[in-house]
Formats: sequence, C-alpha cells, structure tokens
Amino acid sequence: MEAAVADDADKTHAHIDSNTSFSFVFDAGEMGTGESTQDAFDNAEVVVSRRFIQQRLIPAFMEPRSTVVQPIGDGFTMWTSTQVPHILRLMLALTLGIPEHKLRVIAPDVGGGFGGKLQVTPEEVICAMVSRRLRKPVKYTESRSESLMSAHHGRDQIQYIDIAAKRDGTVTGLKVRLLADMGAYLRLVSPGVPVLGAFMFPGIYKFPAYRFQCDGVFTNKTPTDAYRGAGRPEATFAIERIMDELAVELSMDPMELRRKNWIKHEEFPFTTVAGLTYDSGNYEAATDKALQMMGWDALRAEQKQRRESNDPVQLGLGISTFTEMCGLAPSRVLGSLSYGAGGWEQASVRMLPTGMVEVVTGTSPHGQGHVTSWSQIVADQLGVPFESVGVVHGDTSSSHKGLDTYGSRSLVVGGIAVVKAAEKVVEKAKRIAAHLLEASEDDLEFKDGSFSVRGTPDSTMSIQEIALATFAAHNLPDGMEPSLDSDATFDPENFSFPHGTHLCASEVDTETGRITIRKYVCVDDVGEVINPLIVEGQVHGGLAQGIAQALFEEAIYDDDGNLTTGSFVDYLVPSASDLPHFDTDRTVTASTSNPLGVKGVGEAGTIASTPAVVNSVVDALRHLGVSDMLMPMTPERVWRAVKDGSSGGDRAAEGSIAYSATADTKESAL
Repeated sequence: MEAAVADDADKTHAHIDSNTSFSFVFDAGEMGTGESTQDAFDNAEVVVSRRFIQQRLIPAFMEPRSTVVQPIGDGFTMWTSTQVPHILRLMLALTLGIPEHKLRVIAPDVGGGFGGKLQVTPEEVICAMVSRRLRKPVKYTESRSESLMSAHHGRDQIQYIDIAAKRDGTVTGLKVRLLADMGAYLRLVSPGVPVLGAFMFPGIYKFPAYRFQCDGVFTNKTPTDAYRGAGRPEATFAIERIMDELAVELSMDPMELRRKNWIKHEEFPFTTVAGLTYDSGNYEAATDKALQMMGWDALRAEQKQRRESNDPVQLGLGISTFTEMCGLAPSRVLGSLSYGAGGWEQASVRMLPTGMVEVVTGTSPHGQGHVTSWSQIVADQLGVPFESVGVVHGDTSSSHKGLDTYGSRSLVVGGIAVVKAAEKVVEKAKRIAAHLLEASEDDLEFKDGSFSVRGTPDSTMSIQEIALATFAAHNLPDGMEPSLDSDATFDPENFSFPHGTHLCASEVDTETGRITIRKYVCVDDVGEVINPLIVEGQVHGGLAQGIAQALFEEAIYDDDGNLTTGSFVDYLVPSASDLPHFDTDRTVTASTSNPLGVKGVGEAGTIASTPAVVNSVVDALRHLGVSDMLMPMTPERVWRAVKDGSSGGDRAAEGSIAYSATADTKESAL
C-alpha cells in the first residue's frame, strides 16, 4: 500500500489519477478547549509512535458459496448462501432493472459467513442475468480455492499510531493514520469497515484529544470488506498494543496504566472523544474477575523466575481490555456517515388459531441460533410453551422486510423488534380478554400467558384461548378486526457496547520459536443473557478466529500478484486441537438502549483476543530485545525475532516498527 500511494506508482485503474480511493478525516481536537490534537502532542511530556500491520485475512467460512436462480412465471427465485437476502434483492432490482416484487431471494442453511457472505457478489448478478436471458435455471457453485481467491478478504491495514501522555501515565492525545487496502474494487461496504473502526480507536480510555485519518488504497488484489468484527478488531489491536508500548516507555505496569485511564463505572453514561455515548459498563469488575481466574500474581512470579534462570521457554502475559460498538444502528447515525441503508429491523408475531405462534424475523441467521433465542423471547413475552413457537426467516417472500444479519445486530435490533411485536399482540389480546371477561382493561393482569381480573382469580383466559376466540370472531369488541397478529419495526436510539477483559499467558520456546498458549481467560460483559450456551459458543468461535489472526492466518500474494495461499494446504485455519482451553465468565451491566438490556456478542471474542495473544508473546521476549511481532507469529518469525532482537518480519518494509512522529517522516513514509 505504501508503494501504491507513491506519486510514481503504477495505477490500478488507468482512468483514475491516483490509487487513493478515499480519504476520511475525523479530528475531535482537545475536547472543550478549542485546541487542536496537534497541540496536545506539542505539549506532551511523552510521545510513543508505532507502525502496526493488520495482515490480510480470508473469512474461510465452512461452506463455499453457491447460487441457483430459477425463472418462475415472469419473476425469478434465487437460492443463495448469503447473510443479506433482503439487501441482495434490493441491489439485484436496482442493478438489473427487475421489479423488486418479481424477485424472491431465499437464504437456506448457508454454512457460516463471518461477514464473508455479507455481499452482493458478481456471481449472483451473473446468474440472474443468464437466467433472464435463457429463461432457464442457472447454478454457480465455487470450489474452496475459488472461494479463497475471489470471495472478499478482510483486515489489511497499515496503522501509524501516536499516543501522548504525561509522565504519571495520564493519556493526553491519540493520533491514528491508516492505509486500508480496498483491493481492486469497492464491494458492498469496503470503505465503511475502517471508517466504522474510527470510532473505536480510543477504546475504553478517556482521551481528551483525538485525530483519525484513513486513506483507502486501490491495489491489484481481491477486494476487502467486512470480516468478523469489521473495523473494531483493527482498532482494538492498535490501542491495546500502543498502551503496552506506552507502559514500557513509562516503566509502568500495563494493567496499572489501563486502570489509570479507563472510564470508571460511576462515570457512565460517558461520551468519548470520538463522540460515542457508552451507556453502561464496569471495566473494574470484569478485570478483577479475570485477574483472579488467571492467577495473575503467581504467573508474574513464575515469569520472573524463568527470566532469572535463563529458561529457554519464556513466559509472557498479555492484556486486552476492550469495548466495541455493535448492533449496527441507529439509522440517523448511519446516515450521517453516508451509509447506504438504515439500521432498523422488522418482525411479525402471528397468533395461530390452535395456540401456536409464528414469528417472522428480518434477520437472517447462519449459525447464531436465532430460532432458539427468538422462540425463548416470544415464549417469555406471551407465556406460551417454548415448543409452541416457530420462527420464519431467510426468505424475502415470507419475511418481506428486513436488513439481515451482521455487526452483532441480530438480538439487539432484530430481537427487540420481536419483543415490540409481541407486546402489540398482548395489547390486542387484552382488549378482547376484557370484552370476553366483562371487565375493564385497567382491571386485567397478564401473567404466565393468562389474563385475570384483579380480585377475581377464577376469572381468567389464556392468550391461546383468546387466539381461538379471535379466529372464530363470534364475540369481539365493536370495531375490532379479528386478528392478534402484529408487526414492529425497531430503530435503536444508540449502539450497544459490550466490553470485557481478556488475559493470555503464552510460553515461547526461544530455541524453536514455538508458541504455546498456556492459559486464556476472558470475562465478557454482553448485558443480559438470553441463552448462555449460545453466548458461550459465540465467544469460543470468536476467540478461535482472533487467536488465528495472531498465530496462524495470512493471505499472501507473490510479486506478480498471484495469491499463494489459495488452498487450506497454504492458508492455515486452526482446528480445535491447535487452540487452548478457554476459561470464560461474564459480568452483567444491562444496556439502557433496549428493553431487554442485551448487548451484542457475536464479534467480541475476535475483537479482544488478537492483541491479548500478541501482547503476551512480546512480553515474553521483550527482555531479549523484541518490542513487536509481525502477525501471524509463526515459529520462524519468532525464532528470527529472538535471533535478531527485532519484530521478526521476513519483509523489512512490512514489519511492525517504531517510527518518528514528525510530519516530514510521516509524509515521506506515506
């Protein structure tokens, strides 16, 4: 990317004068003072500057993509492995000129996504075009190597990070300059990924000054787009790595530095320098629990002993204290960022005559357990058996309205739409119950699925009995339609902000470069929990992908532009046996932006785990002259880093390095 933005660089597109796709600048200055961010750095007692690399990753979902398009009458039905059937239908209509009501998109069990199927792909458009031309069914199914090469990639940033502080450890300013690889073309939300991350670089810390600049860069590689976390993992990596580097510069304990600067639980709600209002959280509680689970002091003592004895296997401890913005909404905020859609979500709850309940959701699950969670929510709201609830999803014919699944938005947006629709059902049923029980609505109580008259406990009707009476329509209040079915569209007033503390203990063999994660502890706060098992599964999957970035995965191109990691022989995705046991726990601070008090969980593990692992490895080797490590931290890179006292980069121009924070140096580097 640095070569691509040079004045004499070959152009990715001959008709465009520059390889810079866009430049996004956000400068908050010094809050409340009128001073610039640069003033904060000019007056700083300490400035630490680093250059970090977020390597290119491939989502590597379980099943490669497949699409079938069939003409039906004067319309078309598409079955496709996508996370976004509603968005795909809209974009196909706009692109091909097919009336939207003539298009039906069905997303069956799609074999995972991780953001990699949050896309409108060329293959889907081509299948629809060919089917329209031939009036015959058309199928496209990709191989794994085709998927690794042409399905969009993730990450791929060069990060220049400057942090300013006082000698006592108080942070006073943060500057971020990114080069973000777009690949050769912009896909659905390619530029939005680093821009979304812009709001999270300050993390959980009280920075008074902040400046962010991102230049999107065209290269001749596969386009990048959303991959689990989408901008938030990159931001968390940068801030958690630079906090460790600042702690070294100040000779402070890295946990003490974090405690000194993070938002205290009594300060919530807190508006950050990036303009986000964190509604709730308790970083102290999550961290204290994680430290206790980890046995932190004993591990520090063991680390000291190993260093003193010059043990060939060194021990390192890594910290990642994080928060994220998720539940992609509200719509007004997305509009202010020129995002192409809203952030609302839609749901319907239908009471069937037999007492069964049908829930129609605009979210489109691909492994997150929506059917189970939505059934639990509605069973609780309506007081009906869990087994009586069915969930319809992923078909734009039966679920005609929605904005689909990504950005940990399903529960905190889609799930709340379900709650709102269920509340409307109860309100309709209450009016009919009052009529049938010959009571005032104000005298009715609804509990455990039944309406009862206060003071008359024998005068009751279940909501399922009311559903049958509504179907019969023999005796309804005057002017009331015979239906309890209700729709709701929910647009949140704020994002949700899960947080947590992740701790990693790594053993590093200085003679072979092998890294072994000895213990991994995470305490996450995802608000109120609907289904603990699903939450645990999401955390485990997220940890696997975040640790994989630190240790295993990297998409590599040769000098001629060929992808050399185009199969699972070359692109290393870890199996369960490659990963440690995870010690997980939770704290709970309820979100105030939705009635369930829930926060997102789908991306938390991925966002937090990568810097925890890298910090642990650098901590193990810092006394040997290693101040950073290029990811993935392969045994060869670790061995070279120990041998040379460097970052272990096998490409010097791409290794993570310290750099001078002067304007002249930055401009020449970029």
